[in-house]
Amino acid sequence: MQLSKKDVLAQANKVCKNTLMETLNIEMMDYGDDFLVARMPVNSRVHQPDGVLHGGATAALAESVGSFASHIFMDTDKFFIRGLEITANHLKSVKEGFVFAKATFVHKGRTTQLLDIRVTDEANNLISICKLSTISLPKR
Repeated sequence: MQLSKKDVLAQANKVCKNTLMETLNIEMMDYGDDFLVARMPVNSRVHQPDGVLHGGATAALAESVGSFASHIFMDTDKFFIRGLEITANHLKSVKEGFVFAKATFVHKGRTTQLLDIRVTDEANNLISICKLSTISLPKR
């Protein structure tokens, strides 16, 4: 039986309990054949000292949504996913509201995956461009 989109997103958000994703209030919002979208509130919990979104929090959002995308689209009964490398170019700052990260596949190989992650604000302004490479390793 194939799970509905609502059920897949509910399961993804459920496994975030007691993790960094819960600490940062990251929520998986939508997915399609080759993308996954998550959001994170921008508030004092993710600010740097001068009151804008911390680049590390943005990178954590990007790695979370990218890794989840690989997880959703790979056979996780046989493989587990790990991040290999992440890069982030921060283009604009945000003080409040939500940021959204959309991860799309550049390469979806059996062993390695490359994802492009665009982080935008509520007005769809580009905040950061991130790249994440992941690896699928066999479960033993």
